[in-house]
Amino acid sequence: MTDENAPVRFDTKIAVLLRDDLEPWQRLNVTAFLVSGLGTRTPELIGEPYADADDTPYLPMFRQPVLVFAGSKELLTAAHAKAVGRGTTLAVFTSDLFATGHDEANRAAVRAVGRDGLDLVGLAVHGPRNAVDKILKGASMHP
Repeated sequence: MTDENAPVRFDTKIAVLLRDDLEPWQRLNVTAFLVSGLGTRTPELIGEPYADADDTPYLPMFRQPVLVFAGSKELLTAAHAKAVGRGTTLAVFTSDLFATGHDEANRAAVRAVGRDGLDLVGLAVHGPRNAVDKILKGASMHP
């Protein structure tokens, strides 16, 4: 007999890495923006829609936990290079995006800077557990 509430060990990991000098509102904002892109690239990450006992429908969410980490600017830069080098599914948020007001301006701000010059404040990755662990080596769980 299997316990339907038993924890599941996923073969993949969803993780967000935030720069450790962000304000609390920035951490929340950056995390929300970053994870919004992962389900569009990997639709199987999204579970089935929810409904309560009264059949009120709710949107589906990720099928697995999202782990949030923090690290220095240097650690973020190193993690970005590793993720790009491994071809890992990746979303980025740069400091320039705090000054933009809509999606088109966000994309233009990222497009204006070369990969090695991005002032990263956050990134989100999805991939095999061991690959994500190597990308995030040195990061600590967000407090």
